[in-house]
Amino acid sequence: MMEKRKRKYHGKKIWEYGIFFIVLLLLIWTIWGNTALTVTKITVSSEKIPPAFSGFRIAHISDLHNAEFGKDNQKLLQKLSDSNPDIIVITGDLVDGNRTDLEVAAAFAEESVKIAPSYYVTGNHEASISEYGELKNRLEAAGVHVLEDEEAFLEREGEKILLFGLSDPNFSMESEWSGGASAIVKEKLKKWKNQGKYTILLSHRPELFKTYVSAGIDLVFSGHAHGGQFRLPFVGGLIAPDQGLFPKYDAGLYTEKGTNMVVSRGLGNSIIPIRFNNRPEIVVVDLTI
Repeated sequence: MMEKRKRKYHGKKIWEYGIFFIVLLLLIWTIWGNTALTVTKITVSSEKIPPAFSGFRIAHISDLHNAEFGKDNQKLLQKLSDSNPDIIVITGDLVDGNRTDLEVAAAFAEESVKIAPSYYVTGNHEASISEYGELKNRLEAAGVHVLEDEEAFLEREGEKILLFGLSDPNFSMESEWSGGASAIVKEKLKKWKNQGKYTILLSHRPELFKTYVSAGIDLVFSGHAHGGQFRLPFVGGLIAPDQGLFPKYDAGLYTEKGTNMVVSRGLGNSIIPIRFNNRPEIVVVDLTI
């Protein structure tokens, strides 16, 4: 009788140790996965891309949310530099509305412009803070191109690509628009439609993909979804702002009717303080004909 009890006791202990070991591994994996930067490479092809821009490289940063990777974001900046981009695009939420720190955003911008020309659009968190005017001034003083429903031209060997950036819809009064964010963005995009040049759009919101498609945009850079925050094997992201559970547009490349959209998983966290199976990323996009 005593021998049976001992066997049960030892079996229970082994089971408990096994559970503890699994939980410990998951904890270590999660902590590492929230700080271990990765670089995701994507190639976008189109016959509309001017020949001079074949091989043009764009580094995409989104949703920093005041996060720091190494002292003064040196790890992030080094990976950016190593990617050797022709331009850097930043698609919003450099700061976090719940714990705003302009210093982290400004310091990052001051260094990013030394790597490559940097273009920035706002996210919903910039729309939520009273300090946005100060942030904008500091970014522009650093040399960042802040695009608030504005266009810019990328030039190479006499050829041009049209780049434009949208302010986040939260800067507009949605009560004035019956269709909400989609209607706001649709109206803003009208003045850029059918200009004939290859067009790149910087817009924080990936859930508006159908609106970008209907406007005939060639390439969109977005963030906002944080990769779905918790990424499940064979499923993808679990939850994203303005998309809810199992978001359709959470990370990677989406294509429809000639429009490509690149969605960054982002870098930092906000309301949900941790990621799972979802490393912070820099996206590097190469254009080819």
